[in-house]
Amino acid sequence: MLIIPVKEGESIEKALKKFKRKVEKTGLIKELRERQKFTKPSVERREEIKRAIYSAKFRTEQQG
Repeated sequence: MLIIPVKEGESIEKALKKFKRKVEKTGLIKELRERQKFTKPSVERREEIKRAIYSAKFRTEQQG
């Protein structure tokens, strides 16, 4: 549960901005989007390996 302290006289826009920032920091939206569809563990692993290879390629290019 997120609690956003709002000072007296503070505008709603400012409170909303605080709320959005806090939600983004916790990763709540990202988690909800991931839970909307099921991906098999084998597919997740394959994607993870692809990302690792892609990022490793950039690291080797920068070093050499």
